[in-house]
Amino acid sequence: MIEKNEMIFGIRAVIEAIEAGKEIDKVLIKKDMQSELAKELFAALKQSFIPVQRVPVERIDRITRKNHQGVVAFISPITYQRTEDLVPFLFEQGKNPLFILLDGITDVRNFGAIARTCECAGVDAIIIPSKNSVSVNADAVKTSAGALLSLPVCRENNILSTIRFLKESGFKIIAATEKGDYDYTKADYHSPTCIIMGAEDTGVPYEHLALCDEWIKIPLFGTIESLNVSVAAGILIYKAIEQRGF
Repeated sequence: MIEKNEMIFGIRAVIEAIEAGKEIDKVLIKKDMQSELAKELFAALKQSFIPVQRVPVERIDRITRKNHQGVVAFISPITYQRTEDLVPFLFEQGKNPLFILLDGITDVRNFGAIARTCECAGVDAIIIPSKNSVSVNADAVKTSAGALLSLPVCRENNILSTIRFLKESGFKIIAATEKGDYDYTKADYHSPTCIIMGAEDTGVPYEHLALCDEWIKIPLFGTIESLNVSVAAGILIYKAIEQRGF
């Protein structure tokens, strides 16, 4: 089991890691960084679609006392995949894919719990956004009981484009939302399916809901307004595989 994330410090070291094809989870850069070498770093980051956070230098100082030059990169414990590559591969294998798209979920414990359920249930992949989202770090791997080391995770820069690609590839897109038209037991999960789970506070963004084929909800009979997202995901995942006869 991974105990901690590997980190790389310094502008040139991070550039070289990117050029070497290292799988980088995210990069922290001090807010006021400006230099010719920094411009080279920014260009490499932009080309590689690596998430970047501009932070006060004090935050980086708290992470390390080494000569970081205002830059620290966190190496991912996994290699992220691309949805557009994984889908045709699964179809070629004769699979009927089931994907889970985590749209704006930021709690690493929920992420790990959902990943663990996905692995146990045979879900084919999890999709996450590259920004404003959880990522696969050591804490997530630990919470998932190691499931994230074997379950494909696709990190995408544009979720709208990803949803459109899935629809064009024959996927049914189902959103779990309190705005759902009917309860989850009435949905049809037989065809290639992607279930979208939104953040607990804001739900699935409307622009993403607008592309979905079905809006479903889980009936609630108590006084609390919503289920924990990892619990809700587990209910939907096992309903889908039950319907598929797995």
